[in-house]
Formats: sequence, C-alpha cells, structure tokens
Amino acid sequence: MSIIAITGTPGVGKTTIVELFSGSDFTILSVKDLAKQYGCEGDFDEATQSMDIDIHRLAEQFESDLLDEAIIDGHLSHFLEVDAIVILRCNPSMLQERLAKRGYSEQKIKANVEWEMISGTWSEMIEFELEQPILELDTTNFDPADIYEQIIKWVNEGYSQDSIPAKIDWLAK
Repeated sequence: MSIIAITGTPGVGKTTIVELFSGSDFTILSVKDLAKQYGCEGDFDEATQSMDIDIHRLAEQFESDLLDEAIIDGHLSHFLEVDAIVILRCNPSMLQERLAKRGYSEQKIKANVEWEMISGTWSEMIEFELEQPILELDTTNFDPADIYEQIIKWVNEGYSQDSIPAKIDWLAK
C-alpha cells in the first residue's frame, strides 16, 4: 500500500505531474475533492479567490486505510495520513510568471511567491513533526515526464533517502 501526497505552493506543477499518474495503478485524488466528499469545505475566501478547506477536520475524517495505491494532489495534501510526501518547488521568479498567466491577483501572486521563497510547506511539516519519507524536486526547468520518472524511481526504491539532494533554499541562491 502506498499513499503519496504531492504537495507544494500553487503553480509548482502538482496537477500536471499528478495527471501523468492517470495511466498507472494509482488512484488519483485531490484535496479539493476529498474536502467536498467529507464535508470539510468552508466558505469562499474573496481575498484568496478560493474555497477554504478545514484540513484538520479532513485529516481526522480521511480514511486512508480504504485505499491501496493513491496519489493525493493538493498544497495541503501533506496534512493527510500518507506513506510518503513529494514536495514540488519552483524558482520564485518562474512561479510569479506561472501564477500571472493563471490570472491570479497581485496579492495572491505575492503571497504564493513569498510562501515558496520561505519554504512554507517545509515549515508546516516541521511544525507538525511529519516523519514520512520526503522527496523534494525542483520543477523550474524540468520536463514533467522527468519529474514523474524521478517519483516513480523513488517509490520503486522504497522511498530511499540515500540519494536525496539537499533541501532547496531560494534565499541562499
């Protein structure tokens, strides 16, 4: 059984990568769909132009033991009971371009670029003491198929942490 969270700041390529798993044995789930299924949606937030999700309630209600092989897509997916976590990262300059192409507001672009710059997802994982195996990948200049292959290799190697590169630090570059 393998349930893998694909997480990261909006715009890093999570959904693009997850779509590549559609032909595999993995069931594809999204945090957004799970929130709807478990009644964990909140109100629409005008500031972020997105639906609030009560991720803590969803984490309590989510029944991972009913799944065999699954990929969970979403920037909050690392809060769910999973066997491993893949964090996708993107250079903040490129991320800003991607989010602008999506038509995000300046406020939303700034918030997400800052989150990526300070490694916000890592901060959450440290705060909540998550101990699952983690694979961090830079999607800035990589082909989605290459990222997919790296994930598959990592899964097939049993989430080996032996060859994992150092954590990405945009502030040090």
